[in-house]
Amino acid sequence: MNRKPSTDASGELCAASQAQPNIALVKYWGKRDLALNLPVVGSISITLESLWTRTSVRFVPGQQGDRVSLNGRSDEAEAKRISKCLDLLRKRAGVGYGAEVASRNNFPTAAGLASSASGFAALVHAGARALGLDLSLEEQSVLARRCSGSAARSIFGGYVEWAHGRLADGTDSVAMPLLDAEAWPLRVAVAITSTAAKQVGSTEGMRRTAETSPYQSAWIDTQEADLGVARDAIRARDFDALASISEYSCLKMHALALAAQPGLLYWNGATVECMHRVRALRQQGVPVFFTVDAGPQLKAVCAPSAIEQVKAALRDVPGVLDVLDTGLGEGARALASDWVDA
Repeated sequence: MNRKPSTDASGELCAASQAQPNIALVKYWGKRDLALNLPVVGSISITLESLWTRTSVRFVPGQQGDRVSLNGRSDEAEAKRISKCLDLLRKRAGVGYGAEVASRNNFPTAAGLASSASGFAALVHAGARALGLDLSLEEQSVLARRCSGSAARSIFGGYVEWAHGRLADGTDSVAMPLLDAEAWPLRVAVAITSTAAKQVGSTEGMRRTAETSPYQSAWIDTQEADLGVARDAIRARDFDALASISEYSCLKMHALALAAQPGLLYWNGATVECMHRVRALRQQGVPVFFTVDAGPQLKAVCAPSAIEQVKAALRDVPGVLDVLDTGLGEGARALASDWVDA
C-alpha cells in the first residue's frame, strides 16, 4: 500500500532523509551475484551517529533524466548509479519522472568511510517517501542493498546483521537489527589518514579477490563461526570477546585482499601505526579495539570512558590528519524539510 506522495507548491514529489555510515565488525567482502549485490558471506556492523549523509530527492513530472549533485558537484559515474537506484523506486511506483537529487556528506567521500552505504540508504529512504511508497524497513534494506551492498545495513541503527541469503533472487539477503545503540553505547574514534578516494573501489577489489586470492574458500568457510561469536558477544555486552573477533575478522579480510593478484593494499603507514597504538593501549588495560575497512582510515571502538585517551593517542600518530569522535546512531530517517540544499 502506498502513502500519499510528498508534494511541494509546484506539484513536484519531494522528500529529504538522513542516514549514517556503518562500520562492519565482522566483515563483508565478496559477492555471489554482482547484479543483485548479493554477498558471499554475512556481516555484522555498527551504525555511526555523528557522520551523516543528507539527501533530497525531487521527482519532476515531465522531466527527462536525472540531475544529481554530490557535495555540490557533479559526478557522472555516481550519477549513473543513483539513476539505477531511482529506477527501482520508479518501477515500484509506476512512474517515469526524472528526478533532481542533492546529497551531502559531512565526512570524506569514497575514502573508506562507507559513504556509499549512508548515501544509498538515504537515497532509498527519501525516494520512497517522495513517491509515496509505503515500504517496510526490510524492503528498504533489500532495495538499498541492490544499490550498494553495505547500504542494506545503514537502514538500521545500532548493531546490525546482514544475512548473505540463499535465494537466487536475493529476497532473503536483508539486514536486521541485533541491538539498539542505547543498549550498549560504545564510542568510535575515526583516525583520518587520507582524504583521497581509494585507487581500487570495493566492487573491483572484491571481484579481483574472488578470482585470484587463494584464501577465498577459507574466508567463506569460516565466516559463520565468526558471526556466531560476534552475535554472542553483542548480546552479552562482552567487550573483550567483541574486540577479539572484530580485529580477527578485519585482519583476515585484509589478508584475503593482500593475497589477490595484484594484491590490494588499502592501508598506508599511518594506518599500521594506528593499529600498533590501539594494541598498545589495550595491553595497558584500555578497553579499545580497531577495525579497518577497504580504505586507510582506522576506526577505534572503545568504552565511553576511554574515548578521550584513545583520541589523544591516535592524534599523536604521525600521518593522522584528524580524529573524528562518534557514538552509535539511528537508522535512516526523514528530515523535517522536504528539501535540503547540498
